[in-house]
Amino acid sequence: MPAEVTFPLPAPHGPRTATVRYHREGTGSPLLLLHGIGHHWQGWQPVLPALAARHDVVAVDLPGFGTSPALPDGVPYDLEAVVPALGALCAALGLDRPHVAGNSLGGLLALGLGRAGLARSVTALAPAGFWSEAERRYAFAVLGGMRFGARLLPQPAVERLARSTAGRALLVSSIYARPGRRSAEGAAEETRALRGATGFAPTLAAGRRVRWAGDLGGVPVTVAWGTRDRILLRRQGVRALEQLPGARLVRLPGCGHVPMSDDPALVGRVILDTCASGTAAPA
Repeated sequence: MPAEVTFPLPAPHGPRTATVRYHREGTGSPLLLLHGIGHHWQGWQPVLPALAARHDVVAVDLPGFGTSPALPDGVPYDLEAVVPALGALCAALGLDRPHVAGNSLGGLLALGLGRAGLARSVTALAPAGFWSEAERRYAFAVLGGMRFGARLLPQPAVERLARSTAGRALLVSSIYARPGRRSAEGAAEETRALRGATGFAPTLAAGRRVRWAGDLGGVPVTVAWGTRDRILLRRQGVRALEQLPGARLVRLPGCGHVPMSDDPALVGRVILDTCASGTAAPA
């Protein structure tokens, strides 16, 4: 069972509080893992053994996703609100300037934490925010279709589909290049998480205004992109390098938008290499 922490939100949204559920394992320097829109912390499970062997790993359900409650009424789901909230979460958990790895929405938030001086290194897997307007519209249409399908199918039907490789492909091939590698339980729970995500609509609405700009002031950054990403097209990685001087770009051959399941060994190595560079760099 995930643990739970309730913490005060920073100004101007305090003294209200947020509650986040998370999974924690391993020892070493802290490493925070942030999932994408409509997903949950379990998306990191394929790489957790490698990461937890070297780090104190905290994988969270972002507010309004997975089993974490929504943000309080009136608190937006934009970078300006969520990044400081994640900083407060780290303080509540005793994570002193952790390494941060994030996927999609989580990659964007990881970069935001790095820009705010709250991360010692950042690994961004297919981060949002480096799109053209046409690419953003396309991505949002795909995400909206996924959400519609997840809400349309009753959970018993989802669980039946998840028992077969073809059924898992139908459920999760938008985010995985190799959906057959997901377990039946994993694919079914991911669909449930997408269907029940109270933060989905407000996050998508806030994302319409997102265009990343600015570097991270010397924080080591790796941007990694799957060559078979069907949501955020891999050419956006080159655009990310233009906005993030000093970052390195890594291609993930044969991986989709959520690469942790498609190639756990490669993704784990990319994250660990970035953490090592952040440990070696001066604060």
